[in-house]
Amino acid sequence: MAFWRNINPTGAIGDFITVFRQAGSNRWRFALLSAAMTVGVFSIMSGESWKKLRPLPEVTYINSWPMDRTEEETRAFIEANQKRKEEREELQRQYEEEGRKLWKTLGRASGMNVEEIEAKAKADEAAAKAKIEAEAARSITPEAEPAPTTAPTPVPSENPAVAP
Repeated sequence: MAFWRNINPTGAIGDFITVFRQAGSNRWRFALLSAAMTVGVFSIMSGESWKKLRPLPEVTYINSWPMDRTEEETRAFIEANQKRKEEREELQRQYEEEGRKLWKTLGRASGMNVEEIEAKAKADEAAAKAKIEAEAARSITPEAEPAPTTAPTPVPSENPAVAP
């Protein structure tokens, strides 16, 4: 705030008026030209934006089957797709079984009791599955809400000044 106390614009305004009067007969032309240039620059700057317009999404239509296919072709496609899915699932199951065998072999070589570990893992998995099924059954058939209990009766205070 001390900065503003030391500023006095009256001297600057007085100097501007003196210079403006001494500028000669073309002072109004130069004043209008400089004002027009200033307004022009600021109007151009105000129209600019640093934000980039978001591009519109490109929609690609994919036709996975011809529009005139028959019901038999549709069923054949579904059956072939189901067969491929089952083959992939079988390959995945075989891959996982091979991995389990390798881990068991490694565990036995390391001196671990892999049968005990496997039994514990199966028990944990069964418990987790039972918990999920119980939660699903509870969400389907919600239990009855317990009846509201009455508020407990207040215990009289030992301090005679405080009344219940």
